Amino acid sequence: MRGTEVLKPLEKALQMNLDPTKYGTFAEIGAGQEVSNWFFRAGASNGTVAKTISAYGMTMSDAIYGSGVRYVSRARLEAMLDHEFDIVCDRLDDERGEDTTFFSFCDTVRARGYNDTDNSECFGWMGIRFRTEPRGPAHDILIHARLLDPDNTDQMDCLGILGVNLIHGAFFRRNNLADFIKGLLDNLSRRRAEIDMLKFSGPEFEKIDNRTCALLLVEHGLTDAALFSPNGEVMQSAEIFYGKPIFCMRGSFNPVTRVNLDMMESGTKTFAEDLKKEGSDRDPLDVVEITVNNLLGGVGELDTEDFLARADVLQQLGKTVLVSNFAEFHQLGQFFARYTKEPVGIILGTGLLEAIFQEKWYEGLDGGILESFGRLFKHSSRLYIYPTINSASQTMKLANNAEIAPHLQHLFDHLLTNGFIREIPDCLKECALRSSADIRQLIEDKDPEWKELVPPVVLEHPRWK
Repeated sequence: MRGTEVLKPLEKALQMNLDPTKYGTFAEIGAGQEVSNWFFRAGASNGTVAKTISAYGMTMSDAIYGSGVRYVSRARLEAMLDHEFDIVCDRLDDERGEDTTFFSFCDTVRARGYNDTDNSECFGWMGIRFRTEPRGPAHDILIHARLLDPDNTDQMDCLGILGVNLIHGAFFRRNNLADFIKGLLDNLSRRRAEIDMLKFSGPEFEKIDNRTCALLLVEHGLTDAALFSPNGEVMQSAEIFYGKPIFCMRGSFNPVTRVNLDMMESGTKTFAEDLKKEGSDRDPLDVVEITVNNLLGGVGELDTEDFLARADVLQQLGKTVLVSNFAEFHQLGQFFARYTKEPVGIILGTGLLEAIFQEKWYEGLDGGILESFGRLFKHSSRLYIYPTINSASQTMKLANNAEIAPHLQHLFDHLLTNGFIREIPDCLKECALRSSADIRQLIEDKDPEWKELVPPVVLEHPRWK
C-alpha cells in the first residue's frame, strides 16, 4: 500500500518482480494459471517466476503429487507445497540461495464447470510456503475460499487477484495480522469471495494464535463464520460438518456455566434419541457457537484475550467452536445446511424461545417472522427448548407453556405439534436461575457463590482463577 491507497494487482505483482530477493514457483490446478498470469502481465516476471505448472489431468497430478486424496482439499494443497518448495530450494540453492528467499505458491480449485448448476459450490485451497530470510526455515500461510461469482470467467479473475494478494501479503504485510487479513480482499469484494479459513505456521508465526485468525476473519467481514476444533486447529467447515447431524448451542459462554453444560448434555442426548427413532444410527457432532453479533444485543464485540479465554475452556471441555456474525437463528440453520442434509438441532432456553417469537427482530425481512422460520426449518432444523425456572414460583417453564403473542399462537402450536420445536423435560434446577451475566456480577462483587455455578475447568483458567 502507498499510505492508505490500495495497490492494484499489477502493481503488487510488479513490486514482487522488481525485488531480486524473492523468487519461486507457481502450481495451479483448476481455473487456469490466473495467479502467475498477473506476474507475467506486470513485466519483469523473470525476477520472480522460476516455474509455473498446471497439473490438470488426474493421472498427471497423481504422478507428481501422489494419489489417495481428494483433488480439491487441504491434503492436496499441502502435498503440492511439499513437492514444489523442495524442488525450488534444492535446484536453486547453489545458484542463489545465499541472498534469495524462495517461495512456492499453490492452489487447487473447484471453479464453475460447463455443466454446473447455479447451486454448485465453487471453492478452493490456496497457500504459500516461503522463507523470510535466505536459507531460513519455511513458513506456511493457507486459506480456503468460496468463489461466489456466477460464471467461470469472473471466478478465474477473482482467483487470480486473491492469489496475488496472498503472495504480496506474505512478504509485505505479515507483521500486522489485521492488515494482512483485510488485504486479502484488496480489489475484490465480499460479494465475490468468502475466506472462511486462514492458518499460519512456522517459527515467525509462533505468537499468532490461529483462533484469533478465525475471529478476525469474521470481525472484518471476510466470512460469516469460522471454525476450530477442540485441539485449537482451525478448520474449514466442510471438513467437519459434511454429511453429519449437528447439535449446536449458541451463547456468550462468559464464563461457561454448569447450566451451559447441562443444556448441551441433555440436548444432545434428546437429539440422539430422536435420530434413532427416525432411523439414523449416526452420532451427532456437538458444536458451540460464539456470536459476534448477539440476537438481543447484550454481548457486543469480543476482545481477543476474552474470546481466547472462553475458547480455551470450551476446547478443554471437548467442544468444536464456531465463531459467527449470525444475528438470527435462520442464518445459522442455513449455514449448516450448506454442508449437511442431516438433521440439525439448536438448543435454547424457554426465555429465548419467547424472544424469537417477537416480530421486531424480523423487520428487515420482507416476509417477517414467517420468512425467518421458513428459512430455519426448511433444511431439517429443529429447536430444542431447555426449561427455565420461574423465580417467583420456583416452577419450571417448559416450551408448551411459553408466553407467545396471541396472534402467533397458532404458528407456535403448528411448530410444536410437528416436531420443529421439541422439549427438554428437565433442567439443572439449582443453577438454572443464574445466567453468565449473573455470574460475572457475583465475580465483580467478590461473592464466592459463583464458584458453585461453573464447571471446575473455569476455576482452573487464569482468566477466572
